[in-house]
Amino acid sequence: MSESVLSARTVLVTGASSGIGWETARLLAGHGATVLVHARTTAEAEAAVSRLVDVGARRDQLVELAADFSKLSEVAVLAGTVVKHYPSLDLLVNNAAVMAPERCTLTDDGNEVSLQVNFLAAHLLAKLLRAPLAAAGDARIVNVSSSLHRTASMNWSDPHRVKKYSRVAAYAQSQLALTMATADMAPVGSGITAVSLNPGQCDTALLPLYGRTGAPAADGAAAVVRLCLPDVELVNGAYYDGGVIAQTAPAAQEERSLKRVAKLADQLVGQAA
Repeated sequence: MSESVLSARTVLVTGASSGIGWETARLLAGHGATVLVHARTTAEAEAAVSRLVDVGARRDQLVELAADFSKLSEVAVLAGTVVKHYPSLDLLVNNAAVMAPERCTLTDDGNEVSLQVNFLAAHLLAKLLRAPLAAAGDARIVNVSSSLHRTASMNWSDPHRVKKYSRVAAYAQSQLALTMATADMAPVGSGITAVSLNPGQCDTALLPLYGRTGAPAADGAAAVVRLCLPDVELVNGAYYDGGVIAQTAPAAQEERSLKRVAKLADQLVGQAA
């Protein structure tokens, strides 16, 4: 693939300070894209950019951005910064994710923390960045999900799982919600295509949820970046695994449930939207 295949294109990668996110930023910069490198803090974003430059990325291709996704107000500020400086955005890679903690933990916004960081932040970003994405003409949203979404169920009556909490169930639900909401991020006629994918079991901070061994994070990033390349045709709303469309959880195929998760997300992001 040509190193300039993504030249003149702007990409926002969330959770790009380490793991699959950092490797995704590295590969996209290698393809010529201007990469907006998001991390939780300014120091983490600056460190990520410094490491990218150390491995050969051009400094003028990289822009550090910081926002703590456990605070929806910071997600909104991040989106506002992108809209102000980048009226056209070609790619949004929703990669940021956290492991659900041992005990149910609510953010200041009142949401279970993994549900907010892994799903609600992506939902809010896609909504607030719709104008620059639409302006690009053929923009893509790539949601980094997980095979664990197939084991999940949406707890509609208690989405924060306060009454009966399990860290694995909470994390899996966040990935199911992200997968289910993908098509809603790219309305018909918007000029945006949105997909989700399983990047595979990789050696990242989330590995303990999956097992003891995993592939290098660069392998997962390669699966993500493949879906970002313009010569790869995508089906809007589809879930990919190993480069091909894969079976999703049954809930992700139920029209009523898809509408329900979109409505729930809008309610939970509340005033931040």
